[in-house]
Amino acid sequence: MEKIKERLQSLRAEADNAVARAEEAEAKNKKYEQALLEKDQEITSLQHKISVLDADLEKAEGKLADLKSAQEDGEQSKTANEGLQRKIQLLEEELDAADKNLKEAMDKLRQVDVKAEHFERQVTRLEQERDQWEKKYEEAQEKYRESKRELDELVATMEGL
Repeated sequence: MEKIKERLQSLRAEADNAVARAEEAEAKNKKYEQALLEKDQEITSLQHKISVLDADLEKAEGKLADLKSAQEDGEQSKTANEGLQRKIQLLEEELDAADKNLKEAMDKLRQVDVKAEHFERQVTRLEQERDQWEKKYEEAQEKYRESKRELDELVATMEGL
């Protein structure tokens, strides 16, 4: 009788531990989902930045083409030509800077995408782990009910004696 009580206490402690681990896994899962949401927002922000940079790049390329066209016409004086060349140089520098920013943004986007995939894998793994813990918990509950039923039968048998 004493062993059964100890076994029941052990099963209860095991069940409590399983519930605590399941809650902890759910908390981790929630944390990873939040991190994933933040990374998705960062991706959206970077994509917006890319579209703005693309528009700036197109604008700069348009200006560059216009200025090169004006330079080729040769209708302007030497002073105007030097000013246009300076503008072209500045626009090319802006274009280089925009290209650099675009490359950096694309690199960040790739990194964020890799991190998002990593977090998705972690979330999937944690969900599987949670499901395993829930299954173990249900099995422990079933064992507990079976043990309780056997104990009740034993008590009934002993009372019948």
